[in-house]
Amino acid sequence: MSANTNYKDSVFSLLFSDPDVLRELYSTLEGVNLPPDVPITINTLQDALFKNRINDISFEIGGKMVVLIEHQSTVSSNLALRILFYITRIYEKIIINNNNLYTTHLIRIPRPEFFVLYNGKSPFADEKTYKLSDAFENPESLGAIEKESPALELVVKVININQGKNEKIVQKCKTLAQYSAFIAKARELEKEYGDREKGLKQAVIYCRDNDILKEFLEKHGTEVLSMLFAEWNQEDALAVHYAEGKEEGREEGLAEGIEKGMEKSQMEIAKNALAEGASVDFVQKITDLDLETIKNLQAR
Repeated sequence: MSANTNYKDSVFSLLFSDPDVLRELYSTLEGVNLPPDVPITINTLQDALFKNRINDISFEIGGKMVVLIEHQSTVSSNLALRILFYITRIYEKIIINNNNLYTTHLIRIPRPEFFVLYNGKSPFADEKTYKLSDAFENPESLGAIEKESPALELVVKVININQGKNEKIVQKCKTLAQYSAFIAKARELEKEYGDREKGLKQAVIYCRDNDILKEFLEKHGTEVLSMLFAEWNQEDALAVHYAEGKEEGREEGLAEGIEKGMEKSQMEIAKNALAEGASVDFVQKITDLDLETIKNLQAR
């Protein structure tokens, strides 16, 4: 397994980090036809919120709109709040050269749009909308009036892209349709073989041979295996240790369980990647472990 210094955060972000694909994806999600010459500028932030939790794709369309698209296998009720933090950082990045926020002239900023593409295993509606205002406390107990239109609002549209869901949307974007098919095949073969690593390898071979993300997998097959293996292992670890912490019935037990689960998962990912011949730098990027720890694992 060889390292790639241009390693992306996830299979999804690697696949969709192309302006033409993003133009097609946005047109599909919004049901519009963007002109092919409209410029797309990717401005995704790295490590914007939490360690190991990086937003997938953020991009501007002709300087008029800024679009955030996340890919999730689980959906949190706090999506809108998380994206609020993120879009603030994006706007800071966009107007970084404009230091005079107190000018009398109005500073124009791109209009935001927020999407989450869901393809997790748990049942989920075709579409669902989350609003920041859903989290607001009710001020009536303080004698204040509950307003119909809050002073601050943020709306996130969650779209289910699993096979059999939202087929009209998925089929309009070839890359999205093939991504959904690849993930479905990977899950199917993992279950069939009873082995995640073998299932993922066979999924890459199958999809490459059947013209599903063929060019992408021919170019990035090794990276895809490492990324998806890391993503799914981390998801499993978080789910298990969240449940363990919840059973303990203590908030501190939950936090400790998640932390230990993350650490154990990252160590296992590092061991597996090193065993496949990945470089120390590559393993550090996909696990965020310190280099000394990885070198010690390599020496063993």
